[in-house]
Amino acid sequence: MYKPFDQMPAHSRIWTYTSNRKLNASEVEILSSKLSAFCEQWNTHGALMPTSYEIVFDQVIILAVDESQLGASGCSIDSSVRVLRDIENEMDIDLLNQGKVSFIKSEGDLEVNSILGIKSKVTEGILQAETIVLNPVVQSKSDLEKNWKIKAKESWLGKFFEN
Repeated sequence: MYKPFDQMPAHSRIWTYTSNRKLNASEVEILSSKLSAFCEQWNTHGALMPTSYEIVFDQVIILAVDESQLGASGCSIDSSVRVLRDIENEMDIDLLNQGKVSFIKSEGDLEVNSILGIKSKVTEGILQAETIVLNPVVQSKSDLEKNWKIKAKESWLGKFFEN
């Protein structure tokens, strides 16, 4: 049972998935259509769950479920992963690989890099202590609003910056 994202309660459980590349307008439209269709029928053990999604930076998907009445079961979470895997294959993008670091460049655009090469971004001065990074471990909508966009020095990346 799809709801607009801004109408989801703060306690809603969320999952974030970042694409390895920015999507163009027609791809965002296709993605939005697929996510809407999925959210309309997303259920746990046959019972529809209040769900939503948001696409930000034309590159990040945020899925949300209000678990106050029905918790998302393993099967329902697996169904979301299957849909995302289908989207990956159809759109030739990488959403499910968690080995990415995302940060906001000065122009307000999102840059996504492999975790393996992130130290070189710090060394080159592209990623600095004050750079805003996306915290991939947020778990609720309230976390998203308070702790998703944080300074690199306040994240696990802080180890790369001098104190």
